Amino acid sequence: MSVKREFLGETKDGAPIYGYHMTNSQGMEVCLLNYGATIRNIFVKDKDGQTRDVVLGFDDPEKYFDNSCFLGVVVGPVANRVGGASYQIDGKTFQMAVNDGPNNLHSDFDNGFHKRVWEASETEDSVTFTLKAEDGDLGFSGNREFSVTYTLSEDNALSLHYHATSDAKTMINLTNHCYFNLRGQGSGTITDHVAQFNSSKTTTVGEGLIPTGEIADVEGTPFDFRNEKVIGLEIDADNDQIALGGGYDHNFIIDGADGTRRTFATVKCPESGITMQCSTTLPAFQFYAGNFLEAEGGKGGADYRKRDGFCLETQIHPDAIHHDNFPDAVFGPEREYDSITVYRFI
Repeated sequence: MSVKREFLGETKDGAPIYGYHMTNSQGMEVCLLNYGATIRNIFVKDKDGQTRDVVLGFDDPEKYFDNSCFLGVVVGPVANRVGGASYQIDGKTFQMAVNDGPNNLHSDFDNGFHKRVWEASETEDSVTFTLKAEDGDLGFSGNREFSVTYTLSEDNALSLHYHATSDAKTMINLTNHCYFNLRGQGSGTITDHVAQFNSSKTTTVGEGLIPTGEIADVEGTPFDFRNEKVIGLEIDADNDQIALGGGYDHNFIIDGADGTRRTFATVKCPESGITMQCSTTLPAFQFYAGNFLEAEGGKGGADYRKRDGFCLETQIHPDAIHHDNFPDAVFGPEREYDSITVYRFI
C-alpha cells in the first residue's frame, strides 16, 4: 500500500491543488483531489487483466472549478433537494440558495463543499480531508468541522468515512457524487449494466423531484431491482415517477437499515467483467442514471453524454427536514454525524 501526493496547480485564489494517488498490491489505484475532496480516478482490472478507469472526471483540475454535473465530488453540507429552499430548526427559519426552481439542490452550486479546498493528511493507505464552516455559512447554523477519510484496502475496497461536529443544531446530509461506468469512463452508455438493489421501497416525488412524504413499494414498478436487472430495461417506462426524473433519479430505502454497514447494491458490466459491491451505514441512496449528464472535455478528451455514468449517492432521505416519517437529518452538540460507505470492486 502506498499514498503519493502530487502538486497539480492552484485555484483562482492561489490555493494549492494536490492529487493523492493510493495504490494496493492488486493493481487498484484511486486518485483524489483536495479540491472538493474529489474522487478523480479509480483504476481497476477487468476480466482480462487490463486496467480501466471506472469513474468520470477531468484530467485538468481546473475543469472542476465549473463541474456543473458534480463529477466525483463530496456534496455538502446537504446533498440532494430541500423543498422551498428553506427549513426550520427549533422554530428558527433558515434560507438556502434558491437554485433548482423554487427549491435547493446540493446546498450551493458556486460555494458548496465541492468548490472548496479541503485540508489533507495521509497515511500509508488513506487520505483524510477536513473542512471547517462557520455559523451561517450557506444558510446553515453552527460552527462545524467536517471530515471524509478515503481508505483503500487490499481486497479492492474504497471506504469513505464521513464525520462532522457542530456547536449548534444543524442539517447535515453528506454524499459523494461519483459517476461510475464499469466499462470505463468515456466508453458510452451504462444502460447495459446489470444492477441489483437491497431495496423494496422508494420515496415518492412530486414536481421538482421533491419527496411527497409517501413511501412506495417497488414491486410491480420499474424501480424493482431486488433481482438482477439491466439498468436500461425500464429506464424509459411509461411511469409517472420515471417521467418526473427523466429516468432513474430517485431515493431508494435500504432494507433493514439500522446504522450498521449493509450491502445495498451490486452492479456488473458484462463486457468488462467488473463488478462493484456497495455497502453503507446510511438508510438510503440516490440512484441517478445520468439522465441529464453533459460534460465536455472529460478524461482522455471524452465528452460525457446522457447516461454515460451512474451514481449511487448514499444519504439520509432527501428533504428529510420536512417529513417526520423520514430519518432525522439534524445533528448538533449532542449528536455527531458519522457514516461509512464502501465501494468494492471484483
